[in-house]
Amino acid sequence: QVQLVESGGGLVQAGGSLRLSCAASGRTFSSYAMGWFRQAPGQEREFVAAINWSGGRTYYADSVKGRFTISRDNAKSTVYLQMNNLKPEDTAVYYCAADRTHSSPAVSTGPYDYWGQGTPVTVSS
Repeated sequence: QVQLVESGGGLVQAGGSLRLSCAASGRTFSSYAMGWFRQAPGQEREFVAAINWSGGRTYYADSVKGRFTISRDNAKSTVYLQMNNLKPEDTAVYYCAADRTHSSPAVSTGPYDYWGQGTPVTVSS
């Protein structure tokens, strides 16, 4: 069993930056692909970014490409999401997720086995 705990969310003005962290328990973090998703009120959960086990491959939703960066520190069992040039439409609860099965990170929610509780991000205009 893996527990994921997100932190770093908050209120920021448009154009600002935040860095989200997701700390994982368990000794097998380094073998998991990791993803970030977000869910705005009344909307479905959507893919934001994902990273493979080594950090060598990353994937981004078109809406965040060039503004967000996903990274990981396997020694700290933590995955990060650096968010720059934030826009009001980035407002959502952000979730990290772990996939213990697939070598390539997935861009849909289905393959992920473990989820954090989410951290809210609000971007004011």
